[in-house]
Amino acid sequence: EKNARTCARGARATGSMAKIANAHLRSCIQQVLEGSEEKKREFLETIELQIGLKNYDPQKDKRFAGNIKLPHIPRPKMRVCVLGDAFHCEKAGSLGLDHKNADGLKNFNKNKKLIKKFAKKYHAFLASESLIKQIPRLLGPGLNKAGKFPTLVQQQEDLSNKVDEIKATIKFQLKKVLCLNVAVGHCGMSESEIVDNLKLSINFLVSLLKKNWQNIKVLYIKSTMGKPVRLY
Repeated sequence: EKNARTCARGARATGSMAKIANAHLRSCIQQVLEGSEEKKREFLETIELQIGLKNYDPQKDKRFAGNIKLPHIPRPKMRVCVLGDAFHCEKAGSLGLDHKNADGLKNFNKNKKLIKKFAKKYHAFLASESLIKQIPRLLGPGLNKAGKFPTLVQQQEDLSNKVDEIKATIKFQLKKVLCLNVAVGHCGMSESEIVDNLKLSINFLVSLLKKNWQNIKVLYIKSTMGKPVRLY
């Protein structure tokens, strides 16, 4: 049912973005890319969508959360760790991915500080079926508290594709404040790739909101070190 809801939302999310003209969208992206070219950084800058909401009360209104997979990976350098059985650990090793088996997790001895540090080191986790059930017992609630409970990976799934899927997925989650930030691309992407990602992100966000566009106050895009450019 959850997947059906997400798919329905995804279908709505690909609808029209009538509120933002294509030409304006492209000109904003060009400004961000030019800014990053003028001041070349030592690293690949991420492009973020910054959202300000209105007519929303995080205390009373339902806090939304939703994930969507973008067509182009916004954060290629995202760190993913595999918590795997023998099969997945071997696969992860051959792909050059960090991995831990059940013994590796037992070694934490439920030490909260160490688990917190471990959770902080990675952006996301993948886990084999046999291990995912043991995580609460081996690690306690540490990964869950960090909002990084692992995604299940089955033996028949291609691990490399699964990692790419994780890297391409962004999460919109309303917490206590009316501001949200999500990564929608990076400065090494083409303009049209960023357009694809931005359109899908914005339309999906709008589909999550109670009153759709009426809940959006402002939208900005910016590169990691660049100036914000107002989209809406």
